[in-house]
Amino acid sequence: MSGTTSTTDTTSATSSTDLTRRRLLQGAAVALTAATASVALSLSRPTATRSSAAGPQASDTFDEVFQGRRIQGRPLPTGSATGHSATGHHHGGAGYLVRIDDQELHLMRNADGTWISVINHYQTFSTPRALARAAVHGLRGAALVPLAA
Repeated sequence: MSGTTSTTDTTSATSSTDLTRRRLLQGAAVALTAATASVALSLSRPTATRSSAAGPQASDTFDEVFQGRRIQGRPLPTGSATGHSATGHHHGGAGYLVRIDDQELHLMRNADGTWISVINHYQTFSTPRALARAAVHGLRGAALVPLAA
């Protein structure tokens, strides 16, 4: 009987260790899930730098070829920040002009300093350059058609 008792004691000691390991793994899984969700949320939030929150600067000018399309962007002169571009179109570009193959891309600045365009109205971008590149990608080779005034 003493042999049976020692086997039972060993079995009960092992099952309590398994229970502790199980709880440890469950706790680690919960912590990992929470950490992953936290990182995902922080990456999905738009980040506005001090310069983008203050407004476009003269150094924010770009002129490049992206995926075979010429994209240009520049801040409009201070007097042009009324929402009308050089072509007379009204938009909420907050004094910034973006062109794709010499056609104006209508864009709007959000209150948090991010940008949206008519090509993808549901996704925000931290800079007009990033917005122009995403618009080229979204057009998939199609021509940018001017909006009717």
